[in-house]
Amino acid sequence: MHICFLTNEYPKEGFPHGGVGTFIRTLGRNLVKSGIDVSVVGINFLPEDASETDNGVNICRLSSEKTRGFAWLQYSIRLSKAIKKIYAEKPIDIIESTELGLAFIQKINGVKYIIRLHGGHHFFAESENRKVTLWKGFQERRSFSRADKVIGVSNYVMDHTAEYLNFSSKRGPAIYNAIDLKRFYKADPAKAINGRIFFAGTICEKKGIRQLILAFPLIKKEVPYAQLVIAGRDWFYPDGSSYTEWVKQFIREEDKKDIVFLGAVKNDDIPGLIEEAEVCVYPSHMEAMPLAWLEALAMGKAFIGSRLGPGPEVVTEGVTGLLCDPLNPEDIAQKTISILSKKELGNALGTAAREDILKRFSIEKLVQQNIGFYMSI
Repeated sequence: MHICFLTNEYPKEGFPHGGVGTFIRTLGRNLVKSGIDVSVVGINFLPEDASETDNGVNICRLSSEKTRGFAWLQYSIRLSKAIKKIYAEKPIDIIESTELGLAFIQKINGVKYIIRLHGGHHFFAESENRKVTLWKGFQERRSFSRADKVIGVSNYVMDHTAEYLNFSSKRGPAIYNAIDLKRFYKADPAKAINGRIFFAGTICEKKGIRQLILAFPLIKKEVPYAQLVIAGRDWFYPDGSSYTEWVKQFIREEDKKDIVFLGAVKNDDIPGLIEEAEVCVYPSHMEAMPLAWLEALAMGKAFIGSRLGPGPEVVTEGVTGLLCDPLNPEDIAQKTISILSKKELGNALGTAAREDILKRFSIEKLVQQNIGFYMSI
């Protein structure tokens, strides 16, 4: 079997990437270990075409050089040519994309086309308090119309997307994101820094970072030694201004020394940062299936997530973690204080969290679920 993933996010050394890229790399490498051929096609981070192999995953990166005119059309033509070239060398059985990816590529007879929902334009419209744009809305609807099957990384992302797009006749299973438990090992409690709160993710409004910063003075009032460490790439407004610089205005002068922005951090460095935390707090306004949450839970850390979106699907409240109202700094603070002031609670949550990840999110289990799905179509 030969699977081809369409993504611009496959990780490349020296360049930041998101959860989708990490997910495809983890799944792709493990599909190869199971005897399946895996290719990846997408835009390069550099203005040049490039090919490389990553642990058996064959990656084709198309030049990111800007083109004039209908850039989307030119990219679709280039992408279609690259796919046909790969197909000529070894026939492809399945092409998998995120929500928008199938809109304009040229389809090949005999190939099955899958959309895996990671959270698309329609899905995030509500949480980002914006309207669905005509152009992106059209692309997403067209992409869905051309898919043979639609699956998702959580039941929530499938149900919520179905409120906007009708794909009931194509609906497949929810298959969770998988975690490499060798990379995200059981944390050593002795390495935790007293009062350390850790957040990882893109520094933007929908990740709840502003509310976490607003909660910090309330936390400090009860836990004076608390520190907040924030790891993640910046997000920029349409005018080019930095969200990170904007959100810093909400930090009190007396708290500036205790709130640290690390900027973009290599994924390989994340486990060490999680291990140093006493509690990981990720109050996202909306997620599809947050890989960053799973990484913290896998390491057996006390964890606070959002009760919105798939939060209850990931975290069993009061057992494997706590869930907060991400729009309410007081609730975020209260949940964080409860863990920082009761170490036995944090230890119990962390132990149960890792056990749950072992049962539901291990790569060994989920790669077989993916293979079973691919074989079924």
